[in-house]
Amino acid sequence: MLSFSLHNDLVFHERDPYAEPLFVDKSGRILRFMLKPGQSVEEHSAPHSPVYIVVLEGTGLFSGGDGPAQPHGPGALLVFEPGESHAIQAQEEALVFVAFLHGAPVAQGTIDQE
Repeated sequence: MLSFSLHNDLVFHERDPYAEPLFVDKSGRILRFMLKPGQSVEEHSAPHSPVYIVVLEGTGLFSGGDGPAQPHGPGALLVFEPGESHAIQAQEEALVFVAFLHGAPVAQGTIDQE
């Protein structure tokens, strides 16, 4: 069994959001994202996997393929379908969330974003 502390040892980068790989293998990936206020994850998609996001701390604006951005805070679970474009922006406080994806990274082994 593996165990991770999701609220401890948070790392924020000055310029860009930080995506910390907590677990990566052929079955899937778990990434912890840490955004300072105002930072954003540009619109993108995970073409071969649904993306499940659990918000741990802060409030962010989350947009998906189904309409305008909506605010979500701690305890929210968001589900994006495979290939669904999505973007995230931290609001007035730091935003921490965990993203779960199926399968190994597709693009040359990169894991810095979904």
